[in-house]
Amino acid sequence: MKWIVGLGNPGTQYAKTRHNVGFMALDELAAQNGISFNQSKCKSVIGEGVIGGVKTVLIKPMTFMNLSGEAVRAYMDYYKVKLEDMIVVYDDLDTEIGKIRLRYQGSAGGHNGIKSIIQHVGTQSFNRVRMGISRPEPGFAIVDYVLSSFPKKEGDPLKQMILNTCDALEFSLHNSFEQTMAKFNG
Repeated sequence: MKWIVGLGNPGTQYAKTRHNVGFMALDELAAQNGISFNQSKCKSVIGEGVIGGVKTVLIKPMTFMNLSGEAVRAYMDYYKVKLEDMIVVYDDLDTEIGKIRLRYQGSAGGHNGIKSIIQHVGTQSFNRVRMGISRPEPGFAIVDYVLSSFPKKEGDPLKQMILNTCDALEFSLHNSFEQTMAKFNG
């Protein structure tokens, strides 16, 4: 079984913001595979299904971004799942809009959701898909930027990035993360 955690903030006011691309990717993956988010447990909304023959659980923490690790830890403890079967999907300021970068370890890089997960799982080694949201113009506060919606001109790169993320996630279910990185980090 694989489990994929998409990071974001709960609530309609955050639904279309840059910080919520992790939720957006999981929503698309769920839609493509007939999975519904119909369970509320472990401080998350959860959808379970089969993707490409692999039992997969999609998890959207409802703790707000900065406490994402609480939901990850709650799920790990309750279901006794392995960290190496987890992939975290989240927004990344240092990656250009429309691009994705896959990593299997590293620091939080200033991302509070990842910082929380590292604190709660006790390691920096776990699989991640970073979805690019680019950096704001100078003088634009980071917190305001990540909580802002994507402008219309970024609609096509955003849509393509979400589809590429879904492709990478599906590929990773049948291949090692190293192989997935080699294919999608291009």
